Amino acid sequence: MITRSGSAKWDGGLKQGKGQVSTKSGALDALPYGFQTRFEDQPGTNPEELVGAAHASCFSMALAMMLEQEGISGVSIETTSEISLDKEGEGFAVKKAHLITKITADADEAKVKEVAEKAKAGCPISKLLNAEITMDAQVA
Repeated sequence: MITRSGSAKWDGGLKQGKGQVSTKSGALDALPYGFQTRFEDQPGTNPEELVGAAHASCFSMALAMMLEQEGISGVSIETTSEISLDKEGEGFAVKKAHLITKITADADEAKVKEVAEKAKAGCPISKLLNAEITMDAQVA
């Protein structure tokens, strides 16, 4: 089993407080986040954006692996994962993730899209999310 970690530090109350998020690898080091970066589009990051980056990168790697297993070469993948934070009762919940991916590969479009659907369902972060996951796949 592989274990990776991220950490967060928070000081203060919800609206006026401030936080920092880091990863053990150091790729993120005390990156600021807070109420304003999550709900008011201020500079910094937020949990949904970080999940989106994790989902997009995980899907892209899974798709690359699956295309390679199919003998498909000339692969280039650009993916965005839009994470939707919706009001639920007194709080919020992530209910949807939407992948937007542009794929270049030396194969016919139907085959690439078939493999992309498998990657969408099979990547570990898709499996982690308890959300509806949709996708727009464009093959060049």
